[in-house]
Amino acid sequence: MVGLRKDFLPTQLRAETLAAGIDGVISVQARQSVEETRWLLSLAANHDWILGVVGWLPIASPTVRETMDLFRHEKKLRSLRHVVQDEHDDGFLARTGFNEGIRAIQDFGWAYDLLIYARQLPFAIPFVDRHPDQVFVLDHIGKPTIQSGSHDNAWDRNLRELAERPNVFCKFSGVVTEVRDPAWSLPQIQRYWDTAIEAFGSERLLFGTDWPVCLLKANYDQWVATVSVLASKLSVDEQDRFWSKNAIRAYRLGSGMQDAGIGRCD
Repeated sequence: MVGLRKDFLPTQLRAETLAAGIDGVISVQARQSVEETRWLLSLAANHDWILGVVGWLPIASPTVRETMDLFRHEKKLRSLRHVVQDEHDDGFLARTGFNEGIRAIQDFGWAYDLLIYARQLPFAIPFVDRHPDQVFVLDHIGKPTIQSGSHDNAWDRNLRELAERPNVFCKFSGVVTEVRDPAWSLPQIQRYWDTAIEAFGSERLLFGTDWPVCLLKANYDQWVATVSVLASKLSVDEQDRFWSKNAIRAYRLGSGMQDAGIGRCD
């Protein structure tokens, strides 16, 4: 983790996106603090290529609606996320207070990014079923365990079941960091791409890098190039959806984004 213990700011990110042909980004929270959410929104306000923010607010708090109301007019706040993957209680997603917060998110018109490990997918399915009108974005394809000589069959089965819920999108991001081998290969990633695209189709699978965390295993442009090869078998329209239109739809970025030349969104 040593390589991540430094500042990563818009200047560095913009250099990466321009080199890789990415037109706009959605910035996603890392720390569970309202202060970081405000900071991300301030960055987005000063950089038009930061199209939206996935922030954090105290979703399980009894006063979360009051907190959310403070952000009601933040046009670039498009989703919220809680780091559920770090919760040791397998029943966390079933907690009453947390689910009341999810219902509040729906009232504010935001999406919710679901950050979990593959072992938590069975708990995510009934959780999503409690909120059929809420838009969910599953981050990092649910973080399967990727290892040479095996396939995460439980992840495969549970991901396909979750994908049966039409209100769930899936982000093909952060996959290389789930590889347990010292190095990763395109064929290794291909198997997980095949499952994700079969499960969610070109209508609900969207691209992401998980930068800078992806740097633990791959450079920004290396990951973009890898996914470009995987997506090359899709039709032109399907590729447009995967690279940008699905993100625009999931995060409700506005119909004008495509007209503004957002061909690829991270």
